[in-house]
Amino acid sequence: MKILIIEDELALSKSIVSYLNSENYLCEVAHNFNEAIEKADSYDYDCVLLDISLPDGNGLSVLKLLKENNKTEGVIIISAKNSIEDKIEGLKLGADDYLPKPFHLSELSARIAAVIRRRRFNGDNILIHNEITIDTLAKIVTVNNASVDLTRTEYDLLLYFSVNKNRVLSKAAIAEHLSGEEIYLYDNYDFIYAHIKNMKKKLTKSGCNDYLKSVYGMGYKFEI
Repeated sequence: MKILIIEDELALSKSIVSYLNSENYLCEVAHNFNEAIEKADSYDYDCVLLDISLPDGNGLSVLKLLKENNKTEGVIIISAKNSIEDKIEGLKLGADDYLPKPFHLSELSARIAAVIRRRRFNGDNILIHNEITIDTLAKIVTVNNASVDLTRTEYDLLLYFSVNKNRVLSKAAIAEHLSGEEIYLYDNYDFIYAHIKNMKKKLTKSGCNDYLKSVYGMGYKFEI
């Protein structure tokens, strides 16, 4: 799961990144309005943490852009502005939640999980695809009730394919999902092949059918 943190307080953004990384989220940070607009417009995220007060603009304008472009990210406003007017305006514009500063990182993580659960998983923690069960809260995968030991990247891949079942996902989309803005550091998409191969091998060894199909010249499709 990939999170965009739009926050100009460096110490706070570092604390959020550190905590969410320990919760197996991939985090990217925008410290000002222009960075936020660029990243929100260029990449897809599972959740956006949005500060209203930015040094060069208003965070609510970023929210407007997301909605105008029909982006599907969940949005949680995190702001020192705790006025009822700001909260109402943010929610009217389409924010999913509002968390005033200061807050506990554990509460922030719980709210992120709740937003993603509603947005991506129809409000459920458990995804079931025939013999495959994915517990998105515990981050555990089982096949025929037996646990499968996936790496963090392999788990994220399986979850990504699961959420986008029966859709063709391009290699570029998969690579960007795994690496975020660091995708430009790679000359090609070869690095995703090893992760996909290892994930499929572990699932097959556990007795899982091969649902992940390669679509020639296009990418991959998780057929259920």
